[in-house]
Amino acid sequence: MFKIEKATIKDALILSIIGKTAFLEAHGHSAPKNDIDNYVINNFNEENFKKELENATNLYHTIYFNDTIAGYSKIVLNATNDNISSKNSTNLSRLYLLKEFYGFNLGKELFDFNIDISKENNQKGMWLFVWVENFRAIRFYEKMGFVKVGKFDFKISETHYNPNHVMYLEF
Repeated sequence: MFKIEKATIKDALILSIIGKTAFLEAHGHSAPKNDIDNYVINNFNEENFKKELENATNLYHTIYFNDTIAGYSKIVLNATNDNISSKNSTNLSRLYLLKEFYGFNLGKELFDFNIDISKENNQKGMWLFVWVENFRAIRFYEKMGFVKVGKFDFKISETHYNPNHVMYLEF
């Protein structure tokens, strides 16, 4: 059984742990080790999550499976992207699930939950960035109806950028 809850400041530490773990599983080999290590240290720490959770534009939700946290999502409503003409679109900034929870349909449940929030807030679609070599995520998003609409260079360090697809789902 699963449940989804709005994340709060008290979740900052666990979000940082899950974020770090999920990012390393998907992207850990995408750049030189030193670049990845520095990126994770600078971006997936408890203080950053506290700041993000205090910002009302960031909507974080956690998903639990049998009372154990399995992952989280972050969306931003009314987020613009140069590749998308609609101004009322949601940015799916993160949809992270720990590997041991793959296969339980939790990613889809959390995704559908975020789609519902977007539609309730009169959004016209949802967009995201996904690393071009994250084939599992790309397949998932294509299965959900997303299409590639552009490219984006995701900054890992001052000297390394990962090529990403911009994907969009129109409602």
